[in-house]
Amino acid sequence: MANREKLTDEEWSSIYAILLNNKRVYTISENKCRDFVNAVIWILRSGAQWRLLPASQGKWNSVFKRFDRWCSNSVWKDLHVKCIRDPDLQSVFADSTVIRAHACAAGAAGSTNQAEGLGRSVGGYSTKLHAITDGLGNPIDFVLTQGQASDIGQGQRLVELTPTGTQAFMADKSYDCDWLIDAIEQKNMIAVIPSKSNRITPRQCDFFAYKERHLIECFFGKIKHYRHIFAHYEKKLKITLPLLDSCHLLSSFVEMSTEPRNSIFFETAFLKLID
Repeated sequence: MANREKLTDEEWSSIYAILLNNKRVYTISENKCRDFVNAVIWILRSGAQWRLLPASQGKWNSVFKRFDRWCSNSVWKDLHVKCIRDPDLQSVFADSTVIRAHACAAGAAGSTNQAEGLGRSVGGYSTKLHAITDGLGNPIDFVLTQGQASDIGQGQRLVELTPTGTQAFMADKSYDCDWLIDAIEQKNMIAVIPSKSNRITPRQCDFFAYKERHLIECFFGKIKHYRHIFAHYEKKLKITLPLLDSCHLLSSFVEMSTEPRNSIFFETAFLKLID
């Protein structure tokens, strides 16, 4: 299994090339910059408080301040976007997962629970992560809401975030809604979404192609190996969002499938829908 506490030379080369072109990043010392990113990965993976960062990883306060500067300058978001490598747009998967909020996430000064993405659901305070992945289960984009927010409420936003050229938009039946289906078809995509049981006239759905949707569930399982994603510890959303960006960045390096999918499989699936 790959070491998720440190970047490999190949991974660092990809990241450093992007950082060199970012004028808001101080990259004179490559080794110090790499040590800083590895320290952030350690925090992300362990879920520990910043103050508990081992001395071997650097001074915790210096690492946190630099991380905060990168957050303010959208460096993590820039890395996430530029590290998306040729997404497989034969299909895009949409779904959501709940992130339980720890008690220390509450009480942000000068803010509200709604502003920080904290809501009360069945299990207590939580945040909900709405995400879209490409056909191989690699992350494309995400939205954070309060834990009690519905899936369909972010459906339009996820469709808007879907890259142009996507052939099919796959989601579970919680996204089955006429106006969302229309929005998907307006972007020239096929909606592969099962009908709800209370639909008077069930829609046609290609369940053969729908089986691929498990890849987004695998994606959620992978990112929750990072303890700072498994639970919501940070008080401020401006810290939580970059942590998610950095986690998605790492997920883009660990591809869930290195084998190209059989194009005949999808051609057959789409022909079934057209018929």
